Amino acid sequence: MGNDGAGFRVEHDIMVPARDGVRLATDVYLPAEGGPFPVVLERTPYDKTAPSRSEITAADPKPRSRAEVAAYFVRARYAVAYRDCRGRYRSDGSFTKYLSEAADGYDTCAWLTRQPWCDGRIATMGLSYAAHTQMAAGCLDAPGLAAQFLDCGGFSNAYRSGIRHGGAFDLKQATWAYRNALADARDPAVKAALKQQDIAAWIARLRQQGWRAGDSPLAAAAEYEAYLFEQWSHGSFDAFWQQPGIYAEGYYDRYAPVPTVHLSGWYDPYARTAVENYLGLKRAGRGPTRLILGPWTHGDRSLSHAGEVEFGPAATADGSLAADFFELRRRWFDHWVKGLDNGVGGEPAVRVFVMGGGSGRRNAEGRIEHGGFWREAEAWPLPETEWTRFYLQPDRSLDPTPPVAAAPPLTLTADPRHPVPTIGGALSSGEPVMRGGAYDQRTGPKVFGATPPYGPLAARADVLSLRTPPLAADLEIAGPIELRLWLASDAPDADIHAKLVDLYPPSADDPDGFAMNLCEGLLRLRYRHSWRAPTLMVPGEVYAATVPLFPVANLFRRGHRLRLDLAGSNFPHFDINPNSGEPEGAFDRPRVATSRIFADPSRPSHLVLPVIPRRA
Repeated sequence: MGNDGAGFRVEHDIMVPARDGVRLATDVYLPAEGGPFPVVLERTPYDKTAPSRSEITAADPKPRSRAEVAAYFVRARYAVAYRDCRGRYRSDGSFTKYLSEAADGYDTCAWLTRQPWCDGRIATMGLSYAAHTQMAAGCLDAPGLAAQFLDCGGFSNAYRSGIRHGGAFDLKQATWAYRNALADARDPAVKAALKQQDIAAWIARLRQQGWRAGDSPLAAAAEYEAYLFEQWSHGSFDAFWQQPGIYAEGYYDRYAPVPTVHLSGWYDPYARTAVENYLGLKRAGRGPTRLILGPWTHGDRSLSHAGEVEFGPAATADGSLAADFFELRRRWFDHWVKGLDNGVGGEPAVRVFVMGGGSGRRNAEGRIEHGGFWREAEAWPLPETEWTRFYLQPDRSLDPTPPVAAAPPLTLTADPRHPVPTIGGALSSGEPVMRGGAYDQRTGPKVFGATPPYGPLAARADVLSLRTPPLAADLEIAGPIELRLWLASDAPDADIHAKLVDLYPPSADDPDGFAMNLCEGLLRLRYRHSWRAPTLMVPGEVYAATVPLFPVANLFRRGHRLRLDLAGSNFPHFDINPNSGEPEGAFDRPRVATSRIFADPSRPSHLVLPVIPRRA
């Protein structure tokens, strides 16, 4: 082991065999002298020697190198270990996304605890996939685990959120697979073949026909193509989806009993995962748990904006939750791994950022000043929550009063060949075809390079947009949201995509107002009764269906409106339902679906909102 001259010892590419003999590459950083030490571990598929884009602070937006991050923890008397996941970069073996991480995580921890420089205690950290690897190891109660800090990841149930969502397939899995297959291609011929593909054109092709094995942008990368199609076509919730690594909720009662932080953002695809893991581990009594939710896109907790919206200087984790993100993690480990009395044990269990309350003006960067503030609590949903129904009305309004008279149902049409476009939202890894965040739903983003401009979503014939009158007083919500519908369709299958919007009134900066997306959810109707046993609809028959939306916290200011947009698609965030009932991933017989949504006294479709009473 060599000394790099920076105050620590380092050894690169230690090839450690897993239980099946496959060798996994590991870099180890140690304090220059002394020991043994507790270990900070990160397992990543993104190259253990490459900087992580998220290792920044609000004061210094340049990502620190892995060695610089290691040096920070080494100075605090930790050893640091980075490992390339199986089949990635310097590690041997074949890569199958997510499904090797539980056993490999267990074996990694077992190896660390046997090293003379390890004192037997392991803290884990990492963003996104490196949070998934943490949760996977925790599901098998890996030896030595002492604390975890899960940043935007760690699947609670990848079938419901992360790979699939409400029955649909999240197309970020396709864009991620293409970019990472290209980055990690070891065969020059494979790399050349992948470079020739236009992923944006391939995604656009999905509006006309599906992909097939050998006829996809991943045809040259067989292992990537294989797992992508398995996830895409595997529609029913069976044993495949209940494996450790993608199904933590099946392991909560045997999860490693260690303190965990679950951090995510309102515009991150893992907000629901963070909430479910926090609640599941807390109920199972598996160690102290903490939940942090901010107004962030994926991994961007040091930014005060998301897309076209600015939330103010209090929005960053840096300065609000700790001096910076590095201190936030280190204080967690210092308390729970080293036993330091630094106040962490007395901090609130839940810290969430409530968006809203800003000036509504455009700032110098062109972003609208939405503002916001933090709330702290010991439970989620917040103890003071008042569950409040807003009923869909026949005149396309939303109102706390149920409909009082019979009326014709509302109509929603979905043409698979002309899907409703994605404009921001809780998504990641979608470049170059989509980008997460808050954007004007009237026009689509005009700046910030998210997607091409679109016309007003609410003006589309295939978007059913309902709204309240201008609010007479501020309205705060914080928590999970559900849409409960009664509906019928003329097709055997269809999607319901729901989006909650904060609709600004006209202003000097935005003469036509501003429609800010808050959260969204969807349901593929063949799964309305069961994820395990999907059933097609009988045309014309009326069904009850519940669409869960992502959690959110927002303050609607007086004069704003609450808007609900319903559509039959949200593309390219999710794959398009052909509405014909054909198998998942197929697109051979697309057809237009017309659904009727009932809003009458006997079938009062409604939105359930977590309203927080305004404090004096």
